[in-house]
Amino acid sequence: MLQSKARWNIRQGDETIELQLVEALKISPLIAKLLVTRGIKTEVDARHFLGADEAHFHDPYLLDGMTEAVERIRKALTHNEKIRIYGDYDADGVSSTSLMVFLLKTLNANFDYYIPHRVNEGYGLNKNALELAKKSGVSLLITVDTGISATEEIDYANEIGLDVIVTDHHEPPELLPQAFAIINPKKPGCPYPFKQLAGVGVAFKLAHALLGRLPHELLEMATLGTIADLMPLQDENRLMVKLGLERLRSTALPGFKALLNVSGIERGAVTASHIGFSVAPRINASGRLDSADTAVRLLTTDNEQEAEHLAFDLDVLNKERQRIVEEMLTEALLMVEKDPNFHERKVIILAKEDWNVGVIGIVASKLLERYYRPTIIMGIDAKTGLAKGSARSIVGFDLYKALSESADLFLHYGGHQAAAGMTIQQDRIPELGRRLELLAEQWLSPEDFLPIMQADLVCDLKEMPLEMIQQLEQLAPYGMGNPSPRFIFRGLGIDEMKTMGREQQHLKLVLIESKGEAACSIEAIAFGKGTLSMLISSTAQVDVYGELSVNEWNGKRKPQLMMQDIQVQQSQLFDWRGTKDFEKRWTEVASRSLTAQSSAGMDKTKKSTVAIVVFDEAEKAKLPQALTMLGCSIWLADSSGNIQPLNSFARDSIYAQCKDVIYYFLPSSLKPLRISLSLATSAERIYTLFHDSDPTQHTAIPGRDLFKSVYGTIQQKPNMDMNSLSVSFSKRSGLTPPMIRFILDVFEELGLIEQIGQRYTCTLAPQKRELSTSERYQMRLQRQEVEQTLLYSSALDLSRWMLPQLAALLKDSIEAYA
Repeated sequence: MLQSKARWNIRQGDETIELQLVEALKISPLIAKLLVTRGIKTEVDARHFLGADEAHFHDPYLLDGMTEAVERIRKALTHNEKIRIYGDYDADGVSSTSLMVFLLKTLNANFDYYIPHRVNEGYGLNKNALELAKKSGVSLLITVDTGISATEEIDYANEIGLDVIVTDHHEPPELLPQAFAIINPKKPGCPYPFKQLAGVGVAFKLAHALLGRLPHELLEMATLGTIADLMPLQDENRLMVKLGLERLRSTALPGFKALLNVSGIERGAVTASHIGFSVAPRINASGRLDSADTAVRLLTTDNEQEAEHLAFDLDVLNKERQRIVEEMLTEALLMVEKDPNFHERKVIILAKEDWNVGVIGIVASKLLERYYRPTIIMGIDAKTGLAKGSARSIVGFDLYKALSESADLFLHYGGHQAAAGMTIQQDRIPELGRRLELLAEQWLSPEDFLPIMQADLVCDLKEMPLEMIQQLEQLAPYGMGNPSPRFIFRGLGIDEMKTMGREQQHLKLVLIESKGEAACSIEAIAFGKGTLSMLISSTAQVDVYGELSVNEWNGKRKPQLMMQDIQVQQSQLFDWRGTKDFEKRWTEVASRSLTAQSSAGMDKTKKSTVAIVVFDEAEKAKLPQALTMLGCSIWLADSSGNIQPLNSFARDSIYAQCKDVIYYFLPSSLKPLRISLSLATSAERIYTLFHDSDPTQHTAIPGRDLFKSVYGTIQQKPNMDMNSLSVSFSKRSGLTPPMIRFILDVFEELGLIEQIGQRYTCTLAPQKRELSTSERYQMRLQRQEVEQTLLYSSALDLSRWMLPQLAALLKDSIEAYA
């Protein structure tokens, strides 16, 4: 077995609505179903979703505060007042600032911009920056992607005679700041029909209102910020991004051209995924490690050469950001491993001096992905004792609500259900951990610690040919709120399995489906899941969850599955017969199993879920060190039906609870093997090596004619010794000395011959006996059955024989009782 990393939830469709959409829009049933699972259930909504009609942009003046903001800005333009754009250092804030730079240039405004330094100033408005603006002659400050919670700071701005227009998209507090105007679709009472604009989306609407037209030239900026801030690609966001991606594919903006080039992205094929995973991280690196000014200059320059230099600088910063993240992640994982109580904790809180606060959110996200628990990562300033933290959460644990219940501990905090930030005194961190643990105990159930993956459809491979996969592009662009369609395929065989990548960190499978008349196959890739190759048997039937795409190589196009999760619902057999790197592979597998049991709350120093089965007590001493050094339990299976512990780990464990069972040696008969398998009621993985502890027995059984020939020779030439018999028969029949020895032993057991010294002679008037009555002959027959079943069989045949034996006795007893 192999557990999926998440619960797979299949979205429910509506066949009646799907049929209506098929008939009205002339689309395929697949596209209709995918529209319905995305909540699109009317012909009008479907046409809006599939199209890109600019008429579907909402009136910007529906945003409360827009009229006041436009009038104030126009007044400033008329009187040549100095305007300052006040932005934020993340990609949404940078793109919002850059959009406003283009807008105010177009309006011939007297302006500049300011973005606070993440480390030196922190998030949002601050009094020093406001005072600096006033001293610089600024009379109007326009915030982008920030300001909605800056009540105290805006009061100060009012005191010093500085008008502030807030444009933001974050959740408003109960008490709004006393700004000249506030534009935020989430503001209480705001009638704007779409509430999920990014900060750059709000700035785009301000530009729309000021220009009196849709600002096409600003769509690239709106696209970058919307995708980077993980806003749902629905309604206006989808329209902005769809139109913006079209412009990006032929953009004339030097900054975007240089960014795409340094990211290795072909401009004509840029997608939302490229923006989210390649472009946005480079923009974010500027504000995380240095000044966000570099990113704004890149996005707003009209000089190709300057753009190339700035893009290169951001690329270098991004690589440094990646290095820092990996270093911090390694340190964080080490802290987790050293925590003896980690498996009992429901919330992860890690804090360390001098951790870079610019990337703690990334590290928190990576730990969340690995352990799926609410996670807070903090960087501590050794001089002040202040810790700045970034938090990420799981479904069911509302971070903002949880932090609000401990508001007395923080100097500052903010965020929403899934992500948050805070500043706290170092000595208050333990109390925070205690309180959050109590809340997690109250709010979360065991099921909450297993993530949910939403699937659109369970289908067969034959239902998804290349032509059907190409139709999925009708639903693009994909992102938050409109994820790529996810499919589940069940019961697929494995035609090929290998790892790839510099460190063999990725998994590649060729999956095959044999349903109906013809077999279908597909190439499947799972990035970062190379270690699963050790946990998936080549004979397994797998269920896979992932996205379908088209792989184009050398002018050929074929379907490809990007696997995100995989499971094996049945027990698996791993055929390691003849494996040369057994010790290395087993060390990896056993370590993973022992780590898993530790994470599940089991004490790996006492109980073991890894069992080694031997068939003779003497075999224990012959086991390789790799097996005995990893806390594996060792068990003896005898022919009488007993399974006995042979080491301390086994004595502290229960064989029926072992999940991994390994057979290193070959049994003398199949009976003890059958018994040990039938008692392994919890076994998920069986590993077979079947080393032969007695290679001298590894010979074929001579036929009856050879038995008769040897007996006849002894009758004709009594008193022959072993050497004479060997010479005689090796020339005539090819009998080897071990085979001759076996024949002689059988005859002697049956009383047909006797050995006097080194010579053999026939017994006088022997009793007629069948070969089958010889115990030695029966043992050799059993041995031959063992060899044919366990040594010479294919991996598939071995699997078909062994796996049905699991819990066979239990099944028989249940059937007998029934």
